[in-house]
Amino acid sequence: MSSPRTQQALERLADLTPRQIVEELDRYIVGQADAKKAVAIALRNRWRRQRTPDSIRDEISPNNIILVGPTGVGKTEIARRLARLVGAPFVKVEASKFTEVGYVGRDVESMVRDLVESAINMVRGERETEVNEVAKQKVEERLLDLLLPTPPDIKQPAHTPSAAAGGTHLFVVSPGGSVSSETDATEVRHKRTREKLKQLLVDGQLDEREIEIEVTQQTPVMFDMMVPQGAPEGMDNLSDMLQDMLPKRKKKRTVKVSEARRILLSEELEKLINKEDVTSDALDRVQTMGIIFLDEIDKIAGQRGANVGGPDVSREGVQRDLLPIVEGSNVQTKHGMVKTDHVLFIAAGAFHVAKPSDLIPELQGRFPIRVELNSLTEADFVRIMTEPENALTKQYSALVEAEGAKLDFTTDGIAEIAKIAAHVNDRMENIGARRLHTVMTTLLEDVLFGLPESGAKMVRVDQALVQSRLKTIADDEDLRRYIL
Repeated sequence: MSSPRTQQALERLADLTPRQIVEELDRYIVGQADAKKAVAIALRNRWRRQRTPDSIRDEISPNNIILVGPTGVGKTEIARRLARLVGAPFVKVEASKFTEVGYVGRDVESMVRDLVESAINMVRGERETEVNEVAKQKVEERLLDLLLPTPPDIKQPAHTPSAAAGGTHLFVVSPGGSVSSETDATEVRHKRTREKLKQLLVDGQLDEREIEIEVTQQTPVMFDMMVPQGAPEGMDNLSDMLQDMLPKRKKKRTVKVSEARRILLSEELEKLINKEDVTSDALDRVQTMGIIFLDEIDKIAGQRGANVGGPDVSREGVQRDLLPIVEGSNVQTKHGMVKTDHVLFIAAGAFHVAKPSDLIPELQGRFPIRVELNSLTEADFVRIMTEPENALTKQYSALVEAEGAKLDFTTDGIAEIAKIAAHVNDRMENIGARRLHTVMTTLLEDVLFGLPESGAKMVRVDQALVQSRLKTIADDEDLRRYIL
């Protein structure tokens, strides 16, 4: 059974039907309806599996997906947005950087370790959000102690409950035998001053004042050179183990209050967050909701047959090493053992030279769902520049607004940019939507370079401007090859 926090993360999926997931992906990615539909179903099945009877729950394996399509059509963005949508641990790796076990290079199990580190950072971030207000209050008290030290004649700190009630009470007996209490005037005065100082601190009026704080100094460890590349798990943690064993030294630093607040906040968060709890939750989150995006899988697909001889440590050997991880196995990490039985694997590749059928049959069987993504057309480029929330036109407009100017893209200007990008893709290598980045950079280069000095308040990007800047380059084969 998953931990309560993992259950809460899964419950977010209850409000996301596959149709709603696709609608969320449509906000950032144009087209590719088949791919969005496939990943939406796979994601919803995570929640469905948790609702099944215990007797069959562990038997339901994720349906891993292969996305087939040219570069720049949205394969990576679909997987990244999918993971961000539900707060699932996510890691993107390139299959081409792995080699067979026994050779120099990264072994395939390192992708699981990377996923665990991603999950720990995610869970830790959630915990910090939960305790952030408490940590800030503690930091304020520590800063006040540094700015206004407690006088030696006041035994209790000014922010203790008794002090907050009004100071230390002195009991006085009159000659007639009646008892009355008096408050220490020094403590009352100190408390009043502290309250005024606290208000100044909250308002940020003391941020430039310098104070002396004591910080923990990490002892430098120079043992990384002792760990060879491709060493087994445990060896690459030698540096961390030695650093934990060595004593931590304290050092006094004089910093501004604003910097001290940041340092002390980090220390207080460290005290408030239980590391073991974070690690346990992260491992559970990985095993239940983890997503590994395996890019460039076509680079490890090679020719198979009797006429193909010699070892190929970066192709078939890697595929065979991938088999147990994708199928489900136990991987040792420095945080504990991780089962990959229910980690969702999304592979992607252009498959220009190789085909999915060139993968070894055993690995093909681990990716039962295959989706082909379409090449982007000129009409798609127009939509990419106008519809998504992170469209290029909106990004460049925001950059120009930082200079106090406004960037206005006309309809015919956007159409001309799309036409040139599609034309260059047809005549040269098709790099999909990434071609828009090169075209836009070349188009706005002079504008962005001269904007601070020009004093222009409005830059209008219409068809005439696009043609004057890019037409010659797009038509000249030599210029196009090196610039666009």
